[in-house]
This record gives sequence, C-alpha cells and structure tokens, in this order.
Amino acid sequence: MDVCKIHENASKCSTSTMECFMVLSTQAQKISIATLCGLFGTLCVFENALVLYLIFSSPGTRRKPSYLFISSLALADILASIIFVCSFVNFHVFNETNFSKEIYLLQLGGVNTSFSASLSSLLLTALDRYISISRPSEYKVLMTWKRAWVALGVLWVTCATVASLPLLGWNCCTLNSTCSELFPFVDDNYLSSWICFVMVLLGCIVYAYAHVLWKAHQHAAYMEKHQKQNARMRMDVMLAKTLVMVLAVLVLCWSPVLVLMIYSIFGRLSNHLRKVFAFCSTLCLLNSMVNPIIYALRSKELYSSLRMLFARFRRQLKASEESPEEDSAHKSSVIETVCEDTRVT
Repeated sequence: MDVCKIHENASKCSTSTMECFMVLSTQAQKISIATLCGLFGTLCVFENALVLYLIFSSPGTRRKPSYLFISSLALADILASIIFVCSFVNFHVFNETNFSKEIYLLQLGGVNTSFSASLSSLLLTALDRYISISRPSEYKVLMTWKRAWVALGVLWVTCATVASLPLLGWNCCTLNSTCSELFPFVDDNYLSSWICFVMVLLGCIVYAYAHVLWKAHQHAAYMEKHQKQNARMRMDVMLAKTLVMVLAVLVLCWSPVLVLMIYSIFGRLSNHLRKVFAFCSTLCLLNSMVNPIIYALRSKELYSSLRMLFARFRRQLKASEESPEEDSAHKSSVIETVCEDTRVT
C-alpha cells in the first residue's frame, strides 16, 4: 500500500489502522532506526543527567535563573529521549499494536510535551540572554529566582495542555474529521496548530539570539572606539560562532520534520516520504543529545564543576587501585613478623 488509505470513520478509529503507519518494511531499516534511537537516547540521558547533577550539586548554580532554565532543558530532553525511544522503537521496530487509541495518544502526548518543553526551555534561555544583554543593569531585578520558577511552571503546564488536546477529544475519531497521514488518530487541524506553535517558538528563539548578536556587535563597535577592540572583538566573534551553531543545530534538526508535516497537510505523502519522516524524527532526538554540549558544558562554571568531578573520580579510582597493594603489603609484613616470632620461640 503506497499511502495509508483510510476512508470510513469506523476503520480509521480501529487499532488495526495503526499497521498502515508502520512504514519500515525491511529488517535493515528497523535495525538502523533501533541503532540510532539506542545510541542517541543513551547519550542524551547520560549527558543531560550529568548536567542536572552538576547544576544541583553546586549551591552557586542552582540558585541562578539561567541555570534553572538549562536544568529544565535537561529534564525535558531526558523525558523526550526515554518516551520517544520506547514508543518509537516499540511501534516502528517491534510493530506493537496491542494497545488502545487512548494509550497511543497518551504516548504521543508525552513525546509532544517533552519536545515542546525542550524548545520552550530553549526559548526561556534565549530570553534570559536577551534580557541580560539588552538591560544588564536591571537584569537581577527582572529575572529573579521566583519569576524563573513561575515561568517554568507556565511553560510545562502550557506544553502539557497543548500536547494533551488529542487525548482530551481533539482527534479525528471524536470529531469525525480528516486524519493525519503521519500519526494515527491525529486530526489534521490539530497537527497544523501544533506546527504553528513550534514555529512560533523557533521564531522567537531566532529573534532573541539575533538581537543578542546585534547588541554584542554594537558593544564591540563601541569598545573599538575606546581602543579596547582586541578583547571585545574576540568576544563578538566567539558569541557569533556560538549563536550560529545554536541556530544551525535547531534548523538542521527540526526543519526536515516540520517540512514533511506541513507537506502532509496540503498533499499526499508517498510511502517513501513517510519512511524519510521516520528517520528524520530521530534528528529531534539528536537535538536533545547536542543541547547539553551547546548550552551547559560550554558554561565556564559547569565546565569547572565537570573538571572537578573528573579529578575527584580519578583520585578515588587511584585510591582504589592502591588499596589492594597496601593490603597485600600489610599482610606480607604480618606474615614475616609471625615467622620471625616463631623462629625466636
């Protein structure tokens, strides 16, 4: 079957309908998807768990709003990797269909919540940097610890609400409307709204970072007039490289999926394109894996904490390797002492 052909309301809402969305037809494709998900997912969980540990193990970082936003990003990426990998591999690799429509929409809601929260956390991080460079004298007044927690609460509640709408009734079965060609039971209008939501988030992130870069360039030009150009121009170039990397990763990881989603709303997707969509979906997982490197481990404070952690680990490892040698030396000395006492006796 070239496309998922669903015409009747009874058939499109049955669990057997999900079989036509399982587009990976060969064992090689399934192994490839399983390998990508396993690799990206494992690294994503490890990296983001490390970031959370580094942030909350230090009193200096866990009280700063900017690190609260990064910790929200890390938590969202951990949830995204776990939920996405489990549900995606279970569906596309193991072809599991022994669950109801509600369970599938619940899993999809979990994936949407975590990925949306990840992008929203990126937006809060971008706004935090926007405020810090556009209004530096008022930053500590505007961006307080309490306001940061309120912003995170609004973020997660909004993402969870938007992602839960199909489960709450906005699906093609309840509304008897046109179903998506990419997701079972999902209404095309809801998919369009979710795409708009994500596009707004990405647009705000791009605008905030573009403004940060513009302000940095202005500041570098100002400092150049005061004969301090070398250090400031280095800062300007370094910031530009960082922001270009941030935007490049976002565009690379999210644009293929969004383009195919938009195309599916206005046209018919071939079976080949739906396979391409399945592989492109793993790029969102790749984004979650790269986020800790871009946003967290490039921070001087977290990098310093990471170096201290590794140094402590090396010391403990060295101590554990030396202790057996000390024990054996102690035992041999005891044996020698006993032997000498025996001879004397």
